This record gives sequence, C-alpha cells and structure tokens, in this order.
Amino acid sequence: MVIYLLRRLGLALLTCVFISVLTFIIIRLPPGDFVDAYIANLAASGSSVSVEQAQAMRQEYGFDRPVVVQYAFWIGRVLQGDFGVSMMWRRPVTEVIGDRLWLTMVVSVAALFLTWMIALPIGIYSAMRQYSFGDYLFTTLGFIGLAIPNFLLALILMYLGFRYLGLNVGGLFSAEYVQAPWSWARAWDLAKHLPLPAAVLAMAGTAQLIRIMRANLLDELRKPYVVTARAKGLTERRAILKYPVRAALNPFASSLAYLFPYLVSGSIIVSLVLGLPTVGPLLLQALVAQDMFLAGTIVLLLGIMTVIGTLISDLLLMWIDPRIRLEGR
Repeated sequence: MVIYLLRRLGLALLTCVFISVLTFIIIRLPPGDFVDAYIANLAASGSSVSVEQAQAMRQEYGFDRPVVVQYAFWIGRVLQGDFGVSMMWRRPVTEVIGDRLWLTMVVSVAALFLTWMIALPIGIYSAMRQYSFGDYLFTTLGFIGLAIPNFLLALILMYLGFRYLGLNVGGLFSAEYVQAPWSWARAWDLAKHLPLPAAVLAMAGTAQLIRIMRANLLDELRKPYVVTARAKGLTERRAILKYPVRAALNPFASSLAYLFPYLVSGSIIVSLVLGLPTVGPLLLQALVAQDMFLAGTIVLLLGIMTVIGTLISDLLLMWIDPRIRLEGR
C-alpha cells in the first residue's frame, strides 16, 4: 500500500507540474505581456506609466528573459504565494481571491457531502426494491434533476422563497455580515445560508450518482457470490451491505475526481444567479477582462483541485476494494 500511495503521490506532483505549464501558456497567450496590458488599462482610465517604470516592472516579473527562465521565475513566485497583480482590480491576486476561495471550498464540500448523503441510500434502496413504487418515484425525480439546469432551479427557489416566505434568497451572508470580520456570529450566519446553494449545486450530481449506484448494485446482485452468501444463511442486510455495496461503490468513489472541481467551475451561472461571493463569477469577470494573471491563477487552482480529487478518489478506492491493495503490493 505504501508503494501504491507513493506512486499516486508522484503522479499527482507530475500532473501539477504539467498544469502549471499549461497555466503559464494561458497567461502568455494574449499579445504582448502583462506590463503592456497593465499600461493599456491605465491609459484607458487616464493614467500613465513612464518608460522607466515599465522597464522596472518587466524586470520585476522577468519578462526581459527567455520563456523558460520566465516560467521558472513565475513558478518560483507562485511557490512563494505571489500569483502576480490583477489588472482588473489593481491588487495582488491573493488579495482579490481572498475569502472567495475559502467560501468556494465551503460551498463545494457542503454540496459534495449532500450529494453523497442523498445519492448513496437512495441508490441502494432503488436497487434492492427494483421496479417498486419508490424506485419509480426516485427514478422520475432523478431524471427531473438531470433535466432541470441548476440556474433554473435557483431561480425557482428564489421566486418561491420571496413569493411565499418573504425571504430574500441569495448570497451567503445577511446584509450586516457581508463586510464584517470573521466571528462566530458570521460563521453561524454562513451556516444558515449554506443549505440552499449547496442543495442547488448538488441536484444534478445527486441524480447522476443515484443512477450510477443503482445500476452498479443491480449488476453486483446478480453475481454468484451474492447467491452463495444468501444460501449460507446470511441475513439479507448483511449479504447486501458486506460485499455488493462495497463493490458497487467503486465508480461512485471514482466520480469524486471530476465532481469536486465541477462544483467549483460549473457553478458560475448559479453563483451569478444567487449572488454567491465565490470563485466562479470572478473567473468569468477575469476572462471577459482578459485579466490573465487572475484567470490563470484560478485555472491553476481548479487543476490542482482536480488532482486532489483524483488522489482522494484513489485512496477511497484502495480502502473500498481489496483488489487494488493487492495490486499495490
């Protein structure tokens, strides 16, 4: 298992290197460099930068050096926590992202746990009660969940909350806590606002995982080892939960690799509709404004999230499936 884990960690680090190269290419794609774009933005607002200041900025960011040296210079600054300056906000990227990254993580993790908490028991129930009323009901709800876009569901919930409950559904904080420093009261206010965006983001993923779990468990229930377990006199609950459910969890766990970054990158429209202060709308604004340092940083973080999700998925699969541990040896 140690060799298996070390191999996965090595592949994760290598993937992060390739992601950083791709991010650097994205930053370098626009014509000119960051200093040219920065000077153009200042000129549009009526300010100016002298030739000496522009040259000093190019030397500071290493733009007067070969591309390979520029990449090494940039990645060295990134490893020190310096992601450059946002042209749109005229502030360091780390300050612009700030709480948005942590709030995005909180919303995404809450949506992920909600997805698993709903999809796992419903998928098991639908497989064990195939063609029952409950199976048809959950199947119908699952197809509805897959068919309704998340942003439309957010609009419906906002309308219902405002129309019938008199609530201003949106955002992650009440008005008095939006700019307030962190405290227990602000954390509790976040916890009260968190269920709605988490439920909206979890809807499509939950419906999909219910279908995956149901199909995989039905396939396992027809295998000879389940018949043998029942013939030995094991209770139905033990015969189902001990082996078939664990075997059916493999694709369920592997979905974490793409589901976690999807909750971040795929929530842009939902975040705009609900007014969530997350990374998604910030990425859209950065792309529209061609703020490549800010957009590149967010793309880099999304790529690292994908790698982390894949690593966690591999560890879960190693824990669930003994065959993977045997292969690791």
